[in-house]
Amino acid sequence: MNLTEEQIERYSRQIILQEIGGAGQKKIMQAKVLIVGCGGLGSPCAFYLAGAGVGKIGLVDSDKVELNNLQRQILHFTKDVGVSKAESGKEKLNAFNPQVEVVPYKTRLTSRNIMEIIKDYDIVVDGSDNFPTRYLVNDACVLSNKPFSHAGILRFDGQAITIIPHEGPCYRCLFSEPPPPGLVPSCQEAGILGVVAGMLGIIQATEVLKFILRKGELLVGKLLVFNALEMHFRKVNVRRDKNCPVCGDNPTVTKLIDYEQFCSLQGR
Repeated sequence: MNLTEEQIERYSRQIILQEIGGAGQKKIMQAKVLIVGCGGLGSPCAFYLAGAGVGKIGLVDSDKVELNNLQRQILHFTKDVGVSKAESGKEKLNAFNPQVEVVPYKTRLTSRNIMEIIKDYDIVVDGSDNFPTRYLVNDACVLSNKPFSHAGILRFDGQAITIIPHEGPCYRCLFSEPPPPGLVPSCQEAGILGVVAGMLGIIQATEVLKFILRKGELLVGKLLVFNALEMHFRKVNVRRDKNCPVCGDNPTVTKLIDYEQFCSLQGR
């Protein structure tokens, strides 16, 4: 594929980077990224991936826009209250960059549909707001050898890690099982500073672009922890757990199940 004059102009500020150039831009434009959750994390991530020119972006979200989402979920505007988040996201990304193919999935991921949805994408972004989806995404990606970026946010804090199955730890290496209901508060219960979601979503977008370009050092085996009140970042080294139930030496999770019994309140 050859870049058009319009594409060269649109992406000129990143094409001039030695690490990207025309060849790197073509890689970005040929890439396919699935974003799970069009909320506080998925919104900024989607905008920056679309801005960079990612060729195909899938948006998975079964919810509709609520007024309390607008404080942090920048894909959606006041006029979108009551509209499907996946459709609202598609509208904004198409307006932002018409050259990007945006595919909305107005459904909740389950053990029955996730493999079919993720199979055509190069990397998955986990911007989900509940433990059942996080564990389902992790298990599906590990079982299908699909890379993914995870982030979590609460109050003034956030964390992010990039998972390349069998090359580094997965989410279950950090947290082997979902917590019991009520143990971990949701953003609806504990609150969230909107800009924290923005910062972590942009970190996820950065990791995705580095993965596509095969440049830089990914957060594989490294949990990036952020606190906004102190404006403090730290990286914690994490090892793959040989006893991990899904990616360990003798895995016990060999097929997908749903974790709805652990479902937390929505609202991220």
